[in-house]
Amino acid sequence: MAVKNVTINEPFFNGHFPGNPVMPGVLIIEAMAQAAGMLAHLAAETEGKKGELYYLVKVDNARFSKIVSPGDQLILEVVQKRIVRGMGQYRCEAFVEGKRVSSCEILCAGRKE
Repeated sequence: MAVKNVTINEPFFNGHFPGNPVMPGVLIIEAMAQAAGMLAHLAAETEGKKGELYYLVKVDNARFSKIVSPGDQLILEVVQKRIVRGMGQYRCEAFVEGKRVSSCEILCAGRKE
């Protein structure tokens, strides 16, 4: 689980959208991808693979069901589905106040620093 506090001083709110600030969906996906990459990194470290970084390879089945606005707390939940040849597949969901606002599947690839 990861947490992102969404504040009005985020630079993307200046243009998205004036008078009606909405967190861009691509940034919600980015937050889920970073959480998946961190989970992959920590899992690799527990297996003795120190110094491995994970990079976004693919996003599938992205869905957005609710708007994320300033003042919301985005709760990110990531579950590892499988790892094959250094690539991990993750099921990601984002919640605000217990309600799902977005979901997707993410593929990350590991690479030594």
